[in-house]
Amino acid sequence: MGLASADPVDDIPAGLESFYHQQLDWKPCNDAVLDAAGARCAGVVVPLDYNRPDARKLTVAISRIPATDPARRRGIMLSNPGGPGGPGLGMMVDLRDRLTPDVRAQYDLIGMDPRGIGRSDPMKCALPLPSMLFSAGYDAFGYARDATLAAALAASCVLPDREKAQFITTRNTARDMDVIRGAFGEREVNYYGGSYGTYLGAVYTQMFPQHSDRFVLDSAIDPDRYWIGTYQDMGAVNEAGLDDWAIWAARHDADYHFGSSGPQVRAFVEDMIRRAATHPIIGNGYLIDEHTVPVMLLALLSNPHKNTNLAEVVRLIADAVSGLPIDMEQLKANISGPVALDASGMAAVMCGDKAAPRDPAWYRRNIERVRASQPVFGAFANNITACAFWPEPIEPPTAVHNPTPALILQATRDTRTAYQQGLALHQDLTASRMVTLADTRVHGILRADLSHCVNDVVNTYFRDGILPGADLTCQRDPNSLPD
Repeated sequence: MGLASADPVDDIPAGLESFYHQQLDWKPCNDAVLDAAGARCAGVVVPLDYNRPDARKLTVAISRIPATDPARRRGIMLSNPGGPGGPGLGMMVDLRDRLTPDVRAQYDLIGMDPRGIGRSDPMKCALPLPSMLFSAGYDAFGYARDATLAAALAASCVLPDREKAQFITTRNTARDMDVIRGAFGEREVNYYGGSYGTYLGAVYTQMFPQHSDRFVLDSAIDPDRYWIGTYQDMGAVNEAGLDDWAIWAARHDADYHFGSSGPQVRAFVEDMIRRAATHPIIGNGYLIDEHTVPVMLLALLSNPHKNTNLAEVVRLIADAVSGLPIDMEQLKANISGPVALDASGMAAVMCGDKAAPRDPAWYRRNIERVRASQPVFGAFANNITACAFWPEPIEPPTAVHNPTPALILQATRDTRTAYQQGLALHQDLTASRMVTLADTRVHGILRADLSHCVNDVVNTYFRDGILPGADLTCQRDPNSLPD
């Protein structure tokens, strides 16, 4: 299994032969990190609409870091960093450091900017928002602002190129992955995906089970709750994550002065957001108000190594709404993540994958229902988005249920994909095994210095194809998280 076949790629859908048999033209990536890693890049031509392969085309950008031992090479490992909206062309440069030498010897590591994102004919909504996700704030006026903004974003994405906007979907990206498989002359795909990338991977196993080999799905999404349910589940787990961070901040009260106990720190944060609602700050293209501050906090709660960054952000915002001058560039530096999500691509994928409720009152009711129990993040997790104003999806969402073997990784206190989401995907992939990282607030558990237990299981699976005999629980390594 997994070995490149000398025979022509089989079971190609009618009319797609030229795409599956295309020759890839490898060139320098013109990216300092990729080029330094020895990667080469190519463009894979795919149909915009797979039902009309002779019509409009897109080019999907991919990168390849070759297997280090050609004699032991067993195939390709595709990848996706999450989002949706995350460019993945350079993902494997980082991932390879978590793979052992005997795994790197066996696989060409393939990065990919999914269709509509990054270098892959990107979506370009006319309204240049930094995000399509906001918190609804406290009152009807704030919610109306978000609903109006969501409608404007949808129109700015769809009206310039409705056809393209409707075909930037997960199912089509899965089809693109299979074309990439064909262009490499491989019978099977190996895969590592994180967050949204677990959903993409699960969809591929449902659509192309005969071509799915070794799949690792890190911080998984429940396909049945994608995407609205996934965000709704973020509310409670981020409230718990904020409490966890508040305990850490209380231990460092001498540095930050938010309070000497967890409840005092939480009270400080909640008061800061209320003050941001009455004292919004605009600077260097950034808006600080009740709609944006919860999103800034949520962005940093997914990794305890960002505890200090989050403390700096809280300090800067608190100073700003108190009328003190702050360094906006310092604020932006602290909230910047390793993978910038593209609002245009995110909107196209999420809204094109699954229809959202149209009635703005539905979202408002959900917000008010959780406001008492989720005072910081409930108005984010249940807010209206551009998807309420998007055209109907071109095809139904994928119902995932199959016996494809896979390794599912999940942290018990993940703030992005709640633990129960991983459990649900584990049930959907009936031959999967699940590795739980205990008592850890982190999103993405395959990390260089977090848990040798997790890393050993993943590398064993990629190297030998051996899943654990049963689900297992791993602990994080001593001193792997900040005090």
